[in-house]
Amino acid sequence: MISIIKYGDEEGKKLVSDILSRSQLENKEVQRTVDAIIADIRENGDKALFEYTKKFDKFDVTSENILVKRDEIEEAYSLVDKELTGVIKRSAERITSFHEKQKINSWLEPARNGEMLGQLIRPLERVGVYVPGGKAAYPSSVLMNIVPAKVAGVGEIIMTTPPDKNGKINPTTIVAADIAGVDKIYKAGGAQAVAALAFGTESIPKADKIVGPGNIFVALAKRSVYGYVNIDSVAGPSEILVLADESANPEYVAADMLSQAEHDEMASAILITVSASLAERVKAELERQTAKLERRAIIEKSLSDYGAIILVNNFDEACALSNAVAPEHMEVCTERPFELLPKIQNAGAVFLGHYTPEPLGDYMAGPNHVLPTGGTARFFSPLSIDDYIKKSSIISFSEEAFRELGEDVIRFANAEGLTAHANSVRVRM
Repeated sequence: MISIIKYGDEEGKKLVSDILSRSQLENKEVQRTVDAIIADIRENGDKALFEYTKKFDKFDVTSENILVKRDEIEEAYSLVDKELTGVIKRSAERITSFHEKQKINSWLEPARNGEMLGQLIRPLERVGVYVPGGKAAYPSSVLMNIVPAKVAGVGEIIMTTPPDKNGKINPTTIVAADIAGVDKIYKAGGAQAVAALAFGTESIPKADKIVGPGNIFVALAKRSVYGYVNIDSVAGPSEILVLADESANPEYVAADMLSQAEHDEMASAILITVSASLAERVKAELERQTAKLERRAIIEKSLSDYGAIILVNNFDEACALSNAVAPEHMEVCTERPFELLPKIQNAGAVFLGHYTPEPLGDYMAGPNHVLPTGGTARFFSPLSIDDYIKKSSIISFSEEAFRELGEDVIRFANAEGLTAHANSVRVRM
C-alpha cells in the first residue's frame, strides 16, 4: 500500500516529481465544455443560467426563487443540530479573531519639502463565494472563505451553491454562511455559477473576485474567467507532509496521514523521518487503521500512488526535501518542533507538536484552511485579509518637492524615448 524509501534514491526523486506534476486540470474535453458554458452565460445571462441549472441540478430555477430568502434561512437553523450550530459559531469566532490581526491600515508619510507619499487600503466592493453542493456539506470551508471577507470590510458578499432537485440547499451550508455574515445566497452551481459571478446576469450581480472550492468544472471555469475578475487560486489535490522523530506516536502520525489521504485518490500523504523503527511502525498503523475506515478504497489508491515514508539521515535533509515538496499541510512531530521552524521555507500551514493534528486547523484553530497546493507554497500564501482588499498608492508633491526630482524624471523619460513624459515635467520647470 505504501513504500518505505530512502532519501536521495531514484524512487524518492520520482515520487516528488510525480506529486508536483499531478493535476486534475489538464482535461481538454472538460475545458471545451466549460468555455462553451461561460460563453453562453455571457451572451444569454439568466436564460442560460436557468437552463443549465435545470439540466444539471434538475431544479426549475427562476428569477423569483434563485435567491435564498429569510424564511429558508430560518428553516435551515431548525434543521441543524443545535450543538453543531454552537460549534460553527465558536469556529467563526476563532477565525474572526485570527483574521482581525491581519488588518493593515492606510498610511500617509509627509516630508518637510511638501512631498507626501502613502498607501490607501480599500476592501473589494463585491466578492462571490462558491460553495459545492451535493450530499456532502463543508461548513468549515464556508466560514474560511466568508469570514475574512467580512473582517476585511467587503461591501457585499454573495454566495452561490447548487440546489437539489427540490430547490433546497444543505441546511448546514446555509447556517454557516449566515453565521459568517453572507449577504445573499443564490441557488446556482457549476461552471455556470462561476460565469454568472464573473460577468453578471439579470439575477446575479458581477463580483470583483471569486473564491471557494469546487469540482474540475468549477476549477477550470475559475481559471478561464481570471483576468475578467480576480480569483483566489486554482486548488489542486490535498497534501500532508509529516516530519517525525522517535518521540512521535506512530498511531497519531498514521491517523494524520489518513486524514488527508481520504480526500481523494490524488491526495498525497508523506512521512519523513530519521527513525527506521518509527517508519515501520507507522506503515503497520496505516494498514491497521485503513482497514477500519469508510473511504478505504480511496485511501489505498492515494497512499499507493502518492504516499510514501521516506528515511533521511538528519533533519537538514528532511527540511530540504520538505521545502522541495512545499506541502499544503506540514506537521512537525518531533521532541523539539520549534527548533526546526527556522529551516522550513515552503509550507501552506505548519502544525507544531504531537497534539496539533491537521484537522485542528481545518475546523477550530483559527488560521485559514484555504492553503496553496501542488508545490505552490513556494510562492503562494493561505487565504487571508489581503485577498479581499486592494491597495492604491498616494502621491502628492509641492512645487519645491517637484523641482528637486524634475531633472531626474526628464533624464529618465528621455532615456526611454518617452519625450512626452519628459515634456509633462519640463513645462512645469
